[in-house]
Amino acid sequence: MQTIELTRDCEAIQIPEGTKATLGKGAVVDITQTLGGTYTVRAGAGLYRIGAQDADALGFENEETTTATDGPVTPEAVTEVLKTCFDPEIPVNIVDLGLVYDTIVEPIDGGGSRVAVKMTLTAPGCGMGPTIAADAQGKILQLGGVEEADVEVVWDPPWHQSMITDEGRKVLGL
Repeated sequence: MQTIELTRDCEAIQIPEGTKATLGKGAVVDITQTLGGTYTVRAGAGLYRIGAQDADALGFENEETTTATDGPVTPEAVTEVLKTCFDPEIPVNIVDLGLVYDTIVEPIDGGGSRVAVKMTLTAPGCGMGPTIAADAQGKILQLGGVEEADVEVVWDPPWHQSMITDEGRKVLGL
């Protein structure tokens, strides 16, 4: 765990509520997870997710980039980019957690692609759902050739631990 003093005010999302908060300049935070370009930090008694756009407040560089594709966008390319999207409390990407249920890629008139993803969460009512879905949408939009992306959170079928991939199980020690 790394302890850092914020160099400026930055936006954060409180975990697990999903409410927006501002962590002030000079706040001392412990970084508990740095995956997928986002940061999970403990500040006081709470956990917060800090996005890549505020990495500089932690003393890091923003590493967001557009992922180029060779040729048309494929469901496999979307899956790979979604493997860079993480639940802020679990060190496994949303694909290996078994949260991504369906990926559809359709060409758009005039070029480019539209991507639709259906995903779920590990628990109904998780306040981080909109944040995780927005993160997934943003990652898909970074994929070269994607013009539109829609990520829908669904609850059928309900998520169960058996949906975690072998790779996810290894990370979790299951």
